[in-house]
Amino acid sequence: MPEATTMRTARSTAPRADTSRSEVPLSYAAVGATQAEDLLYYPPKGFHPMERRARLGSGAARFEAASAKLLAWGVQRGAGITVGDIQPAAPTDTDYAGLVYDEFGTPVAARAAQPEQQYGEDGTPLVAAGTTALLTIRAFGLNVHAPIRVVYIVDEPGRRGFAYGTLPGHPESGEESFVVEHLADDSVWIVVRAFSRPSTWFYRLGLPVLRIMQARATRRYLRALMPSKGA
Repeated sequence: MPEATTMRTARSTAPRADTSRSEVPLSYAAVGATQAEDLLYYPPKGFHPMERRARLGSGAARFEAASAKLLAWGVQRGAGITVGDIQPAAPTDTDYAGLVYDEFGTPVAARAAQPEQQYGEDGTPLVAAGTTALLTIRAFGLNVHAPIRVVYIVDEPGRRGFAYGTLPGHPESGEESFVVEHLADDSVWIVVRAFSRPSTWFYRLGLPVLRIMQARATRRYLRALMPSKGA
């Protein structure tokens, strides 16, 4: 029976209980595509693109406060999502970032391949590339679990943020980015970009519900860093 075959396939994509989440591949191929300027016009094939933004205020202090909260999972938590089972990326034997040189060009030490993990005031690991986490979303009286991995960090003058991609078990397949921008006119904005599609046949049946949930979550994301929220 086709349906039974599909169900077995969908179940087989979930990681085994004895498999570390850091070893599980992402559930989509276009990693980093939320950085593409033409995402809204040319998303990865089969995926639905989205971009929303909201002004958070103005000034360097506003930018610093908002971006600091962002990197402490403040957007997700401010949207009512529980961020749990946070696992920083583990270094590997193949990590190599080159050497540190003195002013005369003489190598003096190995450069750290992975920056030191930072923690929030409550001891929660801050966002870092390779970090995995389990997001828990309350919807229609049920807890929906959504495993993710941080795929890149944005740390540029006037831009700070990150993106995460979905892991097997997430209701959707795709990527979402959250970036705080300090523009030339001194205004500060949060920009949320994403591309996604249902991860299994079961969630495809509920596509209208998924879109409603995504739109509601995005509205909450945009409000999470507002000054009224303490960011």
